[in-house]
Amino acid sequence: MPNSKTTERQMIHLGLDVAKNSIAVAILRPEETEPDAEKIGHDEASIRRLVARLGDQRRLWACYEAGPTGYDLHRLLSSLGVRTDVVAPSLIPRHPGDRVKTDRRDARRLARLHRAGELTPIRVPTVAEEGVRDLCRARQVVVEERRRARQRLGSFLLRHNEVFRDGAAWTARHEAWIASRHFSDPAMKSAFSFYRCAVAVEDAALRAITADLAAYFDAPGLSDPVHRLAAYRGIDHLGALTIICEVCDFRRFAHAGAFMGFCGLVPSEYSSGETVSRGHLTLAGNVHVRTQLVESAWSYQFGPARGATLAKRQEGLDRETIERAWRAQVRLCSRFRRLGARKDSRNTVAAAIARELAGFVYAEMTA
Repeated sequence: MPNSKTTERQMIHLGLDVAKNSIAVAILRPEETEPDAEKIGHDEASIRRLVARLGDQRRLWACYEAGPTGYDLHRLLSSLGVRTDVVAPSLIPRHPGDRVKTDRRDARRLARLHRAGELTPIRVPTVAEEGVRDLCRARQVVVEERRRARQRLGSFLLRHNEVFRDGAAWTARHEAWIASRHFSDPAMKSAFSFYRCAVAVEDAALRAITADLAAYFDAPGLSDPVHRLAAYRGIDHLGALTIICEVCDFRRFAHAGAFMGFCGLVPSEYSSGETVSRGHLTLAGNVHVRTQLVESAWSYQFGPARGATLAKRQEGLDRETIERAWRAQVRLCSRFRRLGARKDSRNTVAAAIARELAGFVYAEMTA
């Protein structure tokens, strides 16, 4: 029986440049150095014909870039017995002097790099994992739309010299104040009603989608990691669910630093010879996980404490998880205070705390 290296040398590599209506296919056979390229339709029948025409599916090894077309192509090819990798676009090697881009050229490059082992595959989520992740992202969209609706209403009131000066915005007192505003002009009155209705619609949508997500806090496969992460200060059940659904499998990262890089929370670096130069955060990872970690990091600006809300989230958890969460809180609160005394920007401090919090999250999920 041939060993794995011999088998891989006998594979036919397929580089797929996937678009909405078509797929550019580069076919790199074992004995060839330059792949053949063609274009097929982006539909199930065309893909099945391609696979059938190429012969033994066990010798086929396809790859394509992760993108807006999602993972259905990966699932279809896998169901046909074709080994398929979805690769990270940001980690594909590119020549600085290459200024020519076509679909077939990109497909050929993918096939060559794939055979050379120069591409980094990502983990493809299951249909269930992707569904919960999409629901979490839909909630983030609703949150952003509500923020915009509130901003539009606030701008309208400011234009007409209606300014709330009795506390923070969007508290119960502020909303009661908004409800008491009146305008005599009919058009202005209608505009005010429109802006208020837009805010009410987004509030209702947010309540509905949050209620839908709450059902997954105790779902099989999600309950244990969600409740364990929710034991950490600043990470409620919803935040924990967001992190879990975006990452899926923490053990695919070899160490905590790799997970921090996935979150885009590590500094960029350009060092050569004896010169070491580090810059701003890369911000090149998963924006949803990074946003959640940064929001959670702000809760560590105060001293360590175990309030009623956190204590309730920790009920029924293992003592080891609670102790790890407390050690994280003590360290991060102290670190926030020390960095805050040295740094001018508290946003910089929050980002540094988020990076360390990512390390604690990784340690908890791989414990």
